[in-house]
Amino acid sequence: MIRILLYLILLCYLPLNGQNQKPKSSNQKVNTPVCFRIVFYNSENFFDTFDDPRTEDYEFLPGSKRHWTLKKYLHKIDNFYKLFISMGIQPPSLIGLCEIENNKVLSDLTQNTPLLKFNYRYLHHDSPDPRGMDVALLYRTDQFTPLKTQFIKVIFPFDTARKTREILYVKGIALHTDTFHVFVNHWPSRSKGQVESIKYREEAARTLRLKVDSIFHVNVRNKIVIIGDFNDEPDDSSIVKDLKAIKAVNHITANTLYDLSAGWLDNVQNIGTIKYKGRWQIFDQIIVSGNILTPLSKGMKCYVQSAKIYSADFLLTDDSRFSGKVPFRTYSGYKYTGGFSDHLPVYVDLCDKK
Repeated sequence: MIRILLYLILLCYLPLNGQNQKPKSSNQKVNTPVCFRIVFYNSENFFDTFDDPRTEDYEFLPGSKRHWTLKKYLHKIDNFYKLFISMGIQPPSLIGLCEIENNKVLSDLTQNTPLLKFNYRYLHHDSPDPRGMDVALLYRTDQFTPLKTQFIKVIFPFDTARKTREILYVKGIALHTDTFHVFVNHWPSRSKGQVESIKYREEAARTLRLKVDSIFHVNVRNKIVIIGDFNDEPDDSSIVKDLKAIKAVNHITANTLYDLSAGWLDNVQNIGTIKYKGRWQIFDQIIVSGNILTPLSKGMKCYVQSAKIYSADFLLTDDSRFSGKVPFRTYSGYKYTGGFSDHLPVYVDLCDKK
């Protein structure tokens, strides 16, 4: 009964606006941002409280060892909307997410919080991942218009029984002027060891590269943005050899992929996007095609330094096992702490500097 009352209170606080409903009145004034901010965030186990018999979601149910309840779920939603509101004068134009369970969590985040007034919609599909962990893309309807959406399956020829998240591909128009091709990724984890699992991430990279090549085949000047949790770092083979994304140098070519996150490796002793056994690592990355980087680009563009890790103080807590800070998680082991995620968000600003 308490759980139902809490949910009804939330619904009363902000009226539900259906996912397919058109944005609010067209005569409402919208302040177009100078820049178009793209964010990626691993939400770490963003589950609702209901059992899905098709997936292995039992760890995040009220009767589980974690005692995942409606109150805790609503608190996580509250944390996320405050995070995205804090990321600039206006909330981001695009938000790529991973570790999303289903449409419901996306609807609750975008329709039942103050994010509602920014008219976010989302692109999502239930993936074949055993736990039901998916990727998704949130977009502000006044700033981005999707033209094409595809969920690309990643198949492992050497292990056809294994299922994993799909790669989300979206072609769309930013700020009514510039067309982009956006990919949201969550590559296979290192849970069975980095060496043992690298072949799965390399296969994901090759799958993504095939799609990238098909886009460049149509037009070498197509603009591509790739975001995600790759479970590898910018100098690992899956990124450099299979995806062929390299660190930006002085000579930029339009149809080359450049990993804007590669420069962060120089500061990995101080900060990364995830911390494991006292060491910061950069799993969450932003990769762009060369014609988005100045001086090649016409229209929306960015500098190498435009990509950043968002490490606000409220996203960090003291590292009790090692020195320094660590991302403020929802759980520490099985102990509920009420934090955000074991990852930090990353973002890039694309600006029209004529």
